Amino acid sequence: MTYEQLKLSNQFCFPVYAASRLIIREYQPHLEKLGITYPQYLVLMVLWETDNITVNEISQKLILNTNTLTPLLKRMESQGIITRKRSDPDERKVIIQLSEKGREMRIEAASIPEKLVSGLNKGTLSMQELIETRSRLNVLIDFLREKEGEDNV
Repeated sequence: MTYEQLKLSNQFCFPVYAASRLIIREYQPHLEKLGITYPQYLVLMVLWETDNITVNEISQKLILNTNTLTPLLKRMESQGIITRKRSDPDERKVIIQLSEKGREMRIEAASIPEKLVSGLNKGTLSMQELIETRSRLNVLIDFLREKEGEDNV
């Protein structure tokens, strides 16, 4: 038996994983200027869109477990990027809010997506192909999230 199904070149997940890692690597020089990691950048994008939200809301948007997110948020708080506080009506909930520094970082970060896309456009992918790829990946993500919800019922 040749086990064709176990060849790396026949896997669907490997190109997705490799592309993700390589794209994140493209972000690193831009994020280093801000002094943040890619996961911290994701948290900031959520907060720049909707500030003053719970850890659970951030967790759901980023598809991260709260036990993964909490140490990340503690580090961001120690860097002075966010604040964390217990909700008054429900002390079990922790509210995350941008600090002044976190709000100011948005100005410098605003050019990162354009820089990244222009770097990717120098390759063989057109802007339209990048947009289509993102749309297809979002469909896959939505399907897998729904499936995960069904599996947990």
